[in-house]
Amino acid sequence: MSSQRGNVARTRPQRHQNAGAFRNDKYGASAQCKKINAKLHDGVCQHCKDVLEWRVKFSKYKPLTKPKKCVKCLQKTVKDSYHIVCRPCASKLDVCAKCGKGEEIVIPIDKGSEQTENAADENDQRQRSRKHQLEEGADEPDFDIFLDDVEDDDDDPDVFKEKFKNMKIERSLKS
Repeated sequence: MSSQRGNVARTRPQRHQNAGAFRNDKYGASAQCKKINAKLHDGVCQHCKDVLEWRVKFSKYKPLTKPKKCVKCLQKTVKDSYHIVCRPCASKLDVCAKCGKGEEIVIPIDKGSEQTENAADENDQRQRSRKHQLEEGADEPDFDIFLDDVEDDDDDPDVFKEKFKNMKIERSLKS
């Protein structure tokens, strides 16, 4: 019996072998899958980086929905899955953000990425405020027509009709 304890001398190869390697985006990648595959695991030691990459490779990585509490500063600032230390504390104390040990960090935390995240958050807030203003403000329909693609020297009516169909027309109506 091959599963018998202590039986390590196997005489035949594995009976059922996989024809191809596992792919986590085999049947079309969702937006969440693409985001997870593109994630850079920085601020962690080599072992933790390997663990996180294994989780991503075999579709075991689950992103956080709400920030977790940092074990160093006790604030809800941990935004990366499977991490226990927030980015500022990990960079200040020079510890791994996942295991909390003072081992060598493979990819150091880039402070520029935090600034780009803050800029992205500000852009989202601006877009939400614009949508809110459009929903509340306009009594009359407001038409925004982008005429960048239309040229004045086109005399062919078919070309003009085609360009007119392709124009983006946005209307914001009061609900």
